[in-house]
Amino acid sequence: MSIGFWRRINLNKPKVAFICIHNSCRSQIAEALGKLLAADVFESFSAGTQLKDRINPDAVRLMKELYGIDMEKTQRPKLLKELPPDIDVVVTMGCDVECPYLPSKRREDWGLDDPTGKPDDEFIAIIKEIESKIQSLKAELSAS
Repeated sequence: MSIGFWRRINLNKPKVAFICIHNSCRSQIAEALGKLLAADVFESFSAGTQLKDRINPDAVRLMKELYGIDMEKTQRPKLLKELPPDIDVVVTMGCDVECPYLPSKRREDWGLDDPTGKPDDEFIAIIKEIESKIQSLKAELSAS
């Protein structure tokens, strides 16, 4: 199949942006899991209102252990202005991020605790909660 064919398919997929303050942990995990588990239904992006210099090392380590995803090689912290202009769904992670200038068709807040600095079992629980929410979002967007 030609590249043009794939571009047409991708244009029809909703674009989902996972937003957090620093774009270093939960939003990065959601982007990675969205790409892994729901790429057939939606495109995943993440960004923040401020930046950290790198992705949370515990998130990188645990995502590599649990899913074989090396976020250090595939992702980097990004600001909101780096998102595509036509986002369909904005998902905030639960850190009271306000994005009034980020238009979208749908907005939701996942209300997730920040696992930074917590023991691995608590961090993994947040990762698994994000995985579950990605699967639910995939099912909802597939049905619509």
